[in-house]
Amino acid sequence: MARRIVLSNGELHIGLNNFGLVHDMYFPYVGFENHAAGQALRHKVGIWTDGAISWLDDDPGWTFSFSYPHSSLIGHTIAKNERIGIMIELDDCVDSKISAFMRNIHIVNLQDRPRDIRLFMHQAFAIGDSRSNTDTGQYLPDSNAILHYRGRRAFIVSGMQNGQPFDQHTIGLFGIEGHEGTYRDADDGELSFGNVEHGRVDSAIRFRLDIAAHSSSRVHYWIAAGTSTREALFVHKQICDDGLIERLEQTARWWTTWLQPAYAVSDKIHPEHRKLFLDSLMILKSQIDKRGAVIASTDTSMLNYSRDAYAYCWPRDGAYVLWPLIRLGYQDEPYRFFEFCRSVLHPSGYLMHKYRADGAQGSSWHPYVHGDIVAPPIQEDETALVLFVFAQYYNMHPEAGLLKDFYASMIRPMANFLAEYVDEMTGLPKPSYDLWEQIFLTTTYTTSVVYAALVAASEMADHADDPDNAVKWRAAADDIQTAAHKYLYNEERQVFYRGVTVENNIIIKDPVIDCSSVFGAFMFGLFLPTSNEIKSSISTVKEVFGVNNGAPGLPRYENDDYRRTNSNITGNLWFITSMWLAQYYIEDQDSDKAMQILDWVKASSLDTGMMSEQIDPVSHEIISPAPLSWTHAEYITTLLDMITERD
Repeated sequence: MARRIVLSNGELHIGLNNFGLVHDMYFPYVGFENHAAGQALRHKVGIWTDGAISWLDDDPGWTFSFSYPHSSLIGHTIAKNERIGIMIELDDCVDSKISAFMRNIHIVNLQDRPRDIRLFMHQAFAIGDSRSNTDTGQYLPDSNAILHYRGRRAFIVSGMQNGQPFDQHTIGLFGIEGHEGTYRDADDGELSFGNVEHGRVDSAIRFRLDIAAHSSSRVHYWIAAGTSTREALFVHKQICDDGLIERLEQTARWWTTWLQPAYAVSDKIHPEHRKLFLDSLMILKSQIDKRGAVIASTDTSMLNYSRDAYAYCWPRDGAYVLWPLIRLGYQDEPYRFFEFCRSVLHPSGYLMHKYRADGAQGSSWHPYVHGDIVAPPIQEDETALVLFVFAQYYNMHPEAGLLKDFYASMIRPMANFLAEYVDEMTGLPKPSYDLWEQIFLTTTYTTSVVYAALVAASEMADHADDPDNAVKWRAAADDIQTAAHKYLYNEERQVFYRGVTVENNIIIKDPVIDCSSVFGAFMFGLFLPTSNEIKSSISTVKEVFGVNNGAPGLPRYENDDYRRTNSNITGNLWFITSMWLAQYYIEDQDSDKAMQILDWVKASSLDTGMMSEQIDPVSHEIISPAPLSWTHAEYITTLLDMITERD
């Protein structure tokens, strides 16, 4: 299940599911410590009227629509149930300054008679991303609130209706000792006033509304987060003092200010893509932790069929995400990301597979031992791309302070590693895992990024008055490019090899057609865009994957079986590779074909603009998490390329 709406301030991150319910709640890091993940942990919303309870996720009579209508990361959900004659509108946000999730809830009586309508808000936590039974819930009468806490994580739940707090509450257990959940206490429209519980704790609060015929009423609801009860209560008090509407308006103004660099170019974006351009930027921002980590996706739906989710910082993904922000002139997010990368850099000068938002090393399936080869379990392109994108950032902001902050501590060790991590027989980079994280070899894609990174590092060495390294890194780049021209093009298939390996002093070439190899060689200048190798490779990719016969996009590579549901297709269509083709079209002066791909991407996104990793070419269903940060970044990058080409 994708996340229809994501909300964030870089510390507290909320993901709302297809029922408008809290499904992911990260704090105090975006992407780390999810306090509400999974079906049993949905924060349920229910309406009791005419003697019966209707929960948004249990009653099929509810229909939903979702949007970001306010040019800010404030989600709007409309839930309507004709059978019971109720419509609920929710304006939701995470406060831009304090860690609070706020819901402005508008309840409309659609019937022609006055009614007793009771709104129930239910909360279920697994605090600290833990399923152990050690949470505590308490009613705080002095604060008109419910406190959920465990260790150094605390959440205050409260709300107001016409200046009055909720009129009933209860705290109980779920998922243990035969308890289905405290929300069942609301079945009769009344709560039992449980005041404390420990274990697997949930809670519910009630707002009783007398609403005239065809009239409405509003409820303000919030969850304040803190690393202590005192901190969470302080956030709660700020909302009480300021009022929820004022906090919503302040947050809307904050997003308007943050979007100013994008507004400066938005009038050049095609009108059909202008809103999604702005929404995608905000979605990207929602996936960035305030301490620098860029999360691949905060959608935990991957846990339904896999061992782990995407809530990690892959340095490669982060670099791709930051690239369009750098182009637009944003400085804070890139700088913090590079600080993050510098802080986790291995002493040998490379970045590991992926990281948690707190900087700890993430889970990995890459070994140190690869047959007869012992090598670090890395994807070398991740180190190279961070170095390359930092150079672009420096070119946009050529300040001496940037080199002072990063040259000795990050640029030099990275560049030295790349320059020295070269196979003696081929002259190409030594094998590592490909960017798809599956195969251990020297890929054309990784070779392309390493080449570009070393060229960029050489130029920065000149600025840093380091001529010896400038010469060394440029020479290494030239040698790699020469080797690439010798080994990486498949004359027989007229396309780049996926890569090469060396076994028993024999060079073995992988003939699988991989879009990353083709577009990597193009994007990072390993081969000239006008070269026969690039042009023929693009032609081969289009022919093999059916683009010339109307296929709207591209898979990753031949016979990609990841999440594939139909063995008759070569693989699901990936938005990233498809937009790489669009970027090539733009470079080749064919903006019409590029726009066709952009239109397909837009049509394939959810109603709130959420884009996934891939799409089933038969059923057209989105596959894997949504939003995927890298997909949104490539969409923005492609739109910016369209502007650049016109200018």
